[in-house]
Amino acid sequence: MSWRVVVVSEHAKIDFKVNYLVVRKLDGTIKIHISEIGVLIVESTAVSITAYTLCELIEKKIKVIFCDHLRNPCSELVPCSGCHDSCDKIRRQMLWQVGAKQSVWTEIVREKIKRQSEHLCRRGLEQHALLDSYIEQLEYNDKSNREGHAAKVYFNALFGLQFTRADDCPINAALNYGYSIILSAINREISAAGYLNQLGIFHDNTYNPYNFGCDLMEPLRPLVDCAAYDLMPEKFEHEEKMNFVNLLNNEVIVDNKKQYLLFALRIYCSSVFKALQNGDVSEIKWIRYEL
Repeated sequence: MSWRVVVVSEHAKIDFKVNYLVVRKLDGTIKIHISEIGVLIVESTAVSITAYTLCELIEKKIKVIFCDHLRNPCSELVPCSGCHDSCDKIRRQMLWQVGAKQSVWTEIVREKIKRQSEHLCRRGLEQHALLDSYIEQLEYNDKSNREGHAAKVYFNALFGLQFTRADDCPINAALNYGYSIILSAINREISAAGYLNQLGIFHDNTYNPYNFGCDLMEPLRPLVDCAAYDLMPEKFEHEEKMNFVNLLNNEVIVDNKKQYLLFALRIYCSSVFKALQNGDVSEIKWIRYEL
């Protein structure tokens, strides 16, 4: 089972040899068996990687994330076909009933606000009671936008009344980085299962190639928020970023079993696919995590 999150953060050459990812650096060579790798993050633009290696990583369904000159995630490697029956999966995805998609989205919003409330409660912030009331007021397909109202209350409670998600500050840099790591891992599961990431159940931005992933990651956002609150960074550089990369190695509960988050995402995503296909939200196996 793949579990390693490999980060290459300095000048190096990456190639592939006899089932090993070989990272050649100035101070030595590191070899990692490809079966152990779940995510490869190329953090430095001074890294070169062979096309053969990229093909092997794609074949083994390893998520590869590339960073820009500021070391922020800017792109990822996505296979043209995630599995042998992807054509059938895409046909079924396009036929998912509107009612099933709206029911699943309603439950995703409910789970997200519930996790946000738990986070505020753990911090001793009284605004958690207001979020609990939003859960009770939640309508089908969130017609009254309880998600948006909850987000405003939630972030103001955590980071202050002057805070907005549009601010250019270390806290937002941390949140955006953490979200992108979780989103990339979910994108991998969607592609590996043979579905189209562009076709979301709620998100439908023409310019967003990861609408489906943005839908599925919503209940996981408070996990990143919690890490950002604990860190409360005054700067956001390599050392701070590693706190968020390591979130994928957190132990969580899914389907009543303890798993690493990286593997739990596979179980969670698979259960959502079944819920959408069968129109039964009880199929969803939510990820439980400590805040």
